[in-house]
Amino acid sequence: MDGVTLWWGGWEPLVRIVVVGTLGYVWLVGVLRFSGPRNLAKMTPFDFVLTVTLGSAFGRVLTSKETSLAAALLVFTLLVGLQWLMALLRQRSRKVERALSTDPVLLFHDGTFVREAMRRQRFLESDIHSAARENGLGSLQEVAAVVLQADGSFSVIEKSSLGDGTSLTPYVVRR
Repeated sequence: MDGVTLWWGGWEPLVRIVVVGTLGYVWLVGVLRFSGPRNLAKMTPFDFVLTVTLGSAFGRVLTSKETSLAAALLVFTLLVGLQWLMALLRQRSRKVERALSTDPVLLFHDGTFVREAMRRQRFLESDIHSAARENGLGSLQEVAAVVLQADGSFSVIEKSSLGDGTSLTPYVVRR
């Protein structure tokens, strides 16, 4: 076990973890705060990637003696900056937005499961029932539609919210 410290490696590595961890954490909170609430909104696939890569980078920084604090802060800033740039490109370019975004998907409509959409999105009937229950509805008889949103959440549209003669068309994006 040459060069491997199993139980105790002295105070230096522990002090480094505390100092780098604290400063890295404060820097990361500041960068995320500066980048705006977009990075803190409901998770999109890009937000998920950012979260995983930031967590991985932070873990590496804490456990690697070879990674300097300056390099760690640069990595955090770069990752958040790339996320901000992607959001800006999506906002400014319809082509980029279409290429990177997913449309909401109709999974249940007017008492009928949209089986092809459920199969494509890998959801079961029980998932749709759960979505209704999580929205305070006792059964699917009270549901006009269930839509899978781009962030992975379900929008449950109650029949009672549509009123008489109200069309569901604005909610139906893709079957």
